[in-house]
Amino acid sequence: MGKKILIADDHSAIRIGVKQICTAEFPAVQFGEAVNYAEVFQKLKETDWDLLILDIDLPGRNGLDILKDIRADKMKIPVLMFSFHSEEQIAYRALKIGASGYLSKDAADAELVKAINQIFNGRKYVSQELSEKLLYMMDDSQAKEPHELLSDREYQTFLLIASGKTVTEIADELFLSKPTISTYRARILEKMRLKNNAEIMSYAVGQKLV
Repeated sequence: MGKKILIADDHSAIRIGVKQICTAEFPAVQFGEAVNYAEVFQKLKETDWDLLILDIDLPGRNGLDILKDIRADKMKIPVLMFSFHSEEQIAYRALKIGASGYLSKDAADAELVKAINQIFNGRKYVSQELSEKLLYMMDDSQAKEPHELLSDREYQTFLLIASGKTVTEIADELFLSKPTISTYRARILEKMRLKNNAEIMSYAVGQKLV
């Protein structure tokens, strides 16, 4: 019987592209699609999937939040995180939560196939370059960069501020109140010793986080 892969991404072009790549290599695979938090959990409850390919930037609740809820519900499904963001920061946080791997959306088709094969065989996947970065990040003797001091939610807010979104826009996107986002922003500025949104943006660009 063929494997079943659920692709969770709000961009149809990405879902189509992933299916085309997978179909060529795994012709017996059956696919499902989801575009937001609610659809992911609806599909997970309806069918037993062999792999969830999960976009980090789904609307409403981001991929890290969804992954946390999947693990909180004791679901054993392997999850391959998919993102355009700086890979080591997202991957480090995702793997700590329980992801089976991380793949940049900029990666070659062959890397997606390799990642899926490794996860289907019960192993975790990260690229060679990323594995070296993760080992460095997990070395407690190394000084932490300011953005590495942020919690997952603070880091998520930090990325959205860095991309130019307002407090109101971030609150709407994350389904949180504006005071809550303002609190996260204040913590970000304090922890990173920055003064305003312009400095957040400048820092993110300098660190190639956006």
